Amino acid sequence: MEFVDRLLTCADCGDEFIFTAGEQLFFFDKQFKNDPKRCKPCKFKRASVATRPGAAPGTAVLSRTETRTQCSECGVETTVPFKPTQGRPVLCRQCFQRRQPQAAAAAVAVDLMAASDAAAPATVDQVTGRQL
Repeated sequence: MEFVDRLLTCADCGDEFIFTAGEQLFFFDKQFKNDPKRCKPCKFKRASVATRPGAAPGTAVLSRTETRTQCSECGVETTVPFKPTQGRPVLCRQCFQRRQPQAAAAAVAVDLMAASDAAAPATVDQVTGRQL
């Protein structure tokens, strides 16, 4: 497939920029479906606005929902990065971390029980041939 340089118009500033044959080959190899919409300066400006100060380039700032609520265990006012749903407990950081070792131990116990069940030989009913 033959690629030739093309002139495109930037969606932000309206200036024309060249979509080179090499860039087109790259887009083709990566199976990108759309041509670029912005010139390099506008693309850079857009990327630098979206990054946090001190963060690596290309790391976008994600807006997080911060909700103030009370901890279900200790009653302290706390902020959580999600919108709590009705009927589910909301824990502060300390109560959550206190529960983590308990949850991990319970998960290990369940895994051990499942492993011992799997390792046990299957018993077969001699009359019906079904597994017991």
